[in-house]
Order: sequence, then C-alpha cells, then structure tokens
Amino acid sequence: MFANGGLIQLLAKKTKKIYQWSRTGSDQRCTLSLLAAMGNSCSNNLGIPPAKGPNAVGCSDFMMDHTVEGTFFRLYYPCVASDNAEKPDWIPCKGYFYGLADFLKINRGLSEKIFNYLFGSFKIPAALNGSYKQNGKYPVVIFSHGLGAFRTLYSAICTELASQGFIVASVEHRDESASATYFYHQKPQEPEKDKASPLKPNPEAPENLVEEWMYYRSLKPGESEFPLRNKQVKQRADECIKALDTLIQINSGKTMENVLQTEFDWTTLENSMDLCRIAVMGHSFGGATVIEALCKDVNFKCGIALDAWMFPLDEEIYVRVKQPIFFINSEKFQWAGNISRMRKLDSSSTSMQRKMITIKGTVHQSFPDFTFLTGNWIGKILKLKGELDPQVGIDLCNRASLAFLQRHLGLDKDFNQWDHLIEGKDHNLIPGTNVTEIS
Repeated sequence: MFANGGLIQLLAKKTKKIYQWSRTGSDQRCTLSLLAAMGNSCSNNLGIPPAKGPNAVGCSDFMMDHTVEGTFFRLYYPCVASDNAEKPDWIPCKGYFYGLADFLKINRGLSEKIFNYLFGSFKIPAALNGSYKQNGKYPVVIFSHGLGAFRTLYSAICTELASQGFIVASVEHRDESASATYFYHQKPQEPEKDKASPLKPNPEAPENLVEEWMYYRSLKPGESEFPLRNKQVKQRADECIKALDTLIQINSGKTMENVLQTEFDWTTLENSMDLCRIAVMGHSFGGATVIEALCKDVNFKCGIALDAWMFPLDEEIYVRVKQPIFFINSEKFQWAGNISRMRKLDSSSTSMQRKMITIKGTVHQSFPDFTFLTGNWIGKILKLKGELDPQVGIDLCNRASLAFLQRHLGLDKDFNQWDHLIEGKDHNLIPGTNVTEIS
C-alpha cells in the first residue's frame, strides 16, 4: 500500500506535529478539534462506496492454523441480501491503531484517539458473515495488500469484485510488512489437580489460545533494503498460494477449522468456486507480490498489479512469468526505473498479454479506502486524494480489471463492455504511462 512508507511517513510528519503541539500548550480535546477541522469538514459525504454489481456482498475472516505459519484472510463473496445485516468495522480493533502508532513513534493513547476519531466510525459495505448465495461456481481472486496495510483496507475493490460474481480472499501478510496483524499461541498447560477430571477442552479452541501481535518491521540502521524486501515478497507470494490452497480444500468439502470461529458456515462454500479461473491482484508491494505469485503458481491464470512497486523482485523473475498481467498505475507515483522493470515483462511474452494504463489525476493512495474517508483538505495534504474524484478513479480501476479478468479467465459476462479501458481509451486514462521512459 505504502511503497517506501509513503503514506505512513506523511502521517508521521503531520501527526507528530499535532502530537507535539498537544503536549506543549493545549490538551487532547484541542487536538481532536484540530483534526475535526482538518479531516471531517465534509464528514457527511465520507464513506466507502457500496458495490455496484448485481450481488449483495458478504464477508468473513478465516484463520487456519493459529500459529504465525498459518493463513489469515478476509473473504468477500456474493451473499443472500438482507436489509438488517451487520456491517464490519473498517478497522477491526485497536491493535491495528497501535500498529500505526508504533510505526509513527507516537504515543499509543493519543494516536488511538486520533485514528479512532478520524476512521473509527467507518464500516465496510458488506454483510458480516452473511449467508453465501448459491449460484453456480464463481471465479476466485487472491488479493495482496501493500506495505503498511492489512486485510481490510481495500474493501472498495474487493466488495466490487464480489458484487460482480467473484470470491475474493484478501490476505493479511505475516512477513512484518503489515502495520499490524496477529496470530495465537497456546496457553501454558496448568498441572492436573484431579486425574479423574473430565477430558481437557480442545487445545486449539480460542479459550486455550493467547493472542500475539506482529507489527511492521522497519529497516535497521545501515541495513540494505533489498534483501529484506526480496525475502518478504517471496513469503507474501507463498501466503497467497497458501490462501488459495485453503480455498481449494474448502471447495472440495474438506472440514477446515477456523480458529476465529466466526458465525459464517464455511461448508456452504463446497463446490462453489471455479478453480480453472483464478487470478491474483495486489497494490504497491502487493503488485510485486502478484508477479512473484504468478511465477510460483500456474494456478493463477492472470494478474492485476495496481501501482506496483517492483523493487523487491529478483532480476531473473521477468523471463519466468508467462501469464497475462495488467498494470494499472496512478499518475503521481511511478518513475522511469520502476516502469522499465514493468517493461521487462513485455519482452518475456507477447505484448497482447501485458497491458498498462495510467489513471489521470490519481495518486498512490487512490487505490486503498483511505481516499474515500478523508475530507478534501487533509486528503490532499497527506496525498490520499488526487485531482480526480475518488469514485471516478476507483470505477475506472474496477471496470478495467473486470474487463481484463473476463478476457483472460474466459468469463461469460458483460465486462467486455469495458474492453476499451484496457487500452486506455477514456479521457481520464493514459495508454501506457505518463512517465518519460529510459531509452
């Protein structure tokens, strides 16, 4: 999400100033008042837009294997419509606020108030644990978040895909690139007091597990960045593959234990997925993860990389990726060296399989949900918004993605009405890139 810590660094600068000011001459109420003026002057108009497809959308979290080696994702899927469905919080719990605070090196107590004030009331437009809608087999998309993000921050994209008839697993990475995530370890066993006592409860049950948080790992002083990011992108691809393997097992009807014990009935997903039609998608560091995952697993038939950060990838990977790839870039993030890495993939396959467009008036953070949740002023200051209306930008991204998925997954849909977007044929699009390329 935030290649090279982009958004986090901006938040750090602005929030640290606010924090320092709040400690030297005012109190936390003044800080929150300032934030209200900065961010929420148009709060009535803020919120993650509802999906536009014909299906209602449900979502549920799945964690298989409580340890750090397990898989953790949020699943978005077509669901049975319900007028009174519960919607999940956009930020699941305060542990994620703490992760941002630790990265910003600011006080957890104050930062929790700041983030909770700005973002704590927002909901994801999906039915939490909504009943799965049986309607044939749906194609599958695995989504990889960016640096400093986590599984819930791209809901405008994931819910739209689900509303259009996809099952989408948004992975939460455990390579220390997420601002925060968690897993469990077992509680120490207490000595038995009575040998005749009843059987012990299931050791995998939540009451016998202790939550453990993992936060973003910064570079150490003097540490080279490439070895860390290269190691992380390989783990991230493995985690995408592991999430897909989990879905394949669920689809086969195998009983899978969800450590989180959500109310969603995972058995209803048996035989629900079209496993011949699987794609991988991601933003920024997640865009690099798309390339790595395509190289590692041919079950992924194509990939969509949103404003990809190509730095973490090995040089030799470019000639090994054979599947179609769609690069959807923002106008303000890319640079010549990064684009040249994308172009290396062109030379390894036919040009018809590799497409690139740039959305005018957009910034790197035009893809995550933050762009919908801040007023224009703070959105522009923190580079969460570009000049283009965020709704127009995300619609272009989603429709171009749907057209590309139909083309390369062989879907019997009407997404080909947006084929022209793949070619950059729209007044808000640039075919290829706006960056002057290295000759």
